[in-house]
Amino acid sequence: MIPIRRKLDRSSLRMSDTLYPRFAAARVRAAMADTPVVLLNGPRQSGKTTLARMQSDEARTYRTLDDETTLAAAIADPTGFIRGLEQVTIDEIQRAPALLRAIKKSVDDDRRPGRFLLTGSTNVLSLPQAADSLAGRMAVVDLLPLAQAEIAAVQPSFLPSAFAGTPAAAPAKPPLGNQLVHTVLAGGYPEMVRRRDPERRAEWARNYIRAIMQRDVRDIAAIEKLGQMPRLLRVLAHHAGQLVNYSGIGSSLDMDAKTVRRYMDVLQQLFLVRSLEPWSTNQLKRLVKTPKLHFLDSGLLASLLGLTPANAGERHKTYGAILESFVVAEIAKLATTADGELLFHHYRDKDQNEVDLVLENAAGDIVGIGVKAAATVTASDFAGLRKLAAACKTRFRCGLVLHDDDQIHAFGDRLYAAPLASMWAGTAT
Repeated sequence: MIPIRRKLDRSSLRMSDTLYPRFAAARVRAAMADTPVVLLNGPRQSGKTTLARMQSDEARTYRTLDDETTLAAAIADPTGFIRGLEQVTIDEIQRAPALLRAIKKSVDDDRRPGRFLLTGSTNVLSLPQAADSLAGRMAVVDLLPLAQAEIAAVQPSFLPSAFAGTPAAAPAKPPLGNQLVHTVLAGGYPEMVRRRDPERRAEWARNYIRAIMQRDVRDIAAIEKLGQMPRLLRVLAHHAGQLVNYSGIGSSLDMDAKTVRRYMDVLQQLFLVRSLEPWSTNQLKRLVKTPKLHFLDSGLLASLLGLTPANAGERHKTYGAILESFVVAEIAKLATTADGELLFHHYRDKDQNEVDLVLENAAGDIVGIGVKAAATVTASDFAGLRKLAAACKTRFRCGLVLHDDDQIHAFGDRLYAAPLASMWAGTAT
């Protein structure tokens, strides 16, 4: 992890005066020690450039494809652009995907580790050039917006504890009530986190979304109705935490279901939204088999929905949907530190029993997580988790209902109500 520094080096290009420890830092260093190409993948403004430049020394060349002259040179002659570069960091590689084939040729001639450190603000692995060119030659490290554990500078214990069968304890002074609302609505983008004024956060979010729609969408897809993308994003915001109904979403935008699905795929590539596929098992026959929609940053989602700390108390349902996306995003960030891949699903049956998030590790162990905005939890809140536990039998490790409290309460065998803040419990770094 990167230690917190109060004075920022000018070369890091950060607006804030604080550098937070990033879980990805150690993984980037390890990958650069044994792999020719390392890709730091994540949304714009999540801290990729800062982290990439902190891995650099005087021997490493730095190029950003956000510079139009540099981009033009890379597009005009990819091989010439790469030729002669011993070690290089290339920012925003998705803007010139033809470079990936030139990098492949260079790496095939010289496979020294750490030669190319790339950053991408779209899911670069979804580009055909990446899949075709760099298989076996590239390590991928995801960098999402700040996790609450990174902001608190702790090594989180939430996932290891859950898969061991018990919830992690909350921090000594967890945010509760209005303080928790502020935490959720701030999201994880460094520029939003540092802005204490909700109106200033919302202004930043609007500008961010506008820039993504005007620039990055064009870079990765041929969109016939580009002007519809901001409207689609706003409509999707109102469906956050719900099952995806492509036809219903498209009806208000004069789009067919196929077009909505394709445009949503673009928004997923840009790390704005994420769909959770339904969890299933042969032992349960009455399952709903529709994906569920979430946003990858609760701050952006709150801005799209016009939710602020001042009106959150009056809009309980909207806040509940944002809170659920907040939890999914937080756990996605924690998952980047896990050993082995974690699969994310949701569970819902036709009797309306549901589990907001189902996690499955490489061994097939299952953790179920429900989310509740209220401080009070009752036995009925565990109906879906009990169904999931019965279906998984010995594979079921733990079921949690995360809510606005500071205590852990047992509700049966391996079932617990736990504080939302337990997601960023851990030891100080």
